[in-house]
Amino acid sequence: MTLRLTDEEQAALRDRAAEDGVSMQEAARRAVREYVARGHHRQRVEAAAERVIAAHEDALDRLGN
Repeated sequence: MTLRLTDEEQAALRDRAAEDGVSMQEAARRAVREYVARGHHRQRVEAAAERVIAAHEDALDRLGN
């Protein structure tokens, strides 16, 4: 995979990586891992909300009226 960044993105990544004491590659890999983890977390939260809504549908309907 090739990651193409704008000059501004590359400079920001270089600066941030330097502040963290890691390579640009490691900083990018961390960002990818965090992005994937956030997506998984969002899916788990949505699934849990759906289960709660289904389990308490009658009560939620009564509260809404």
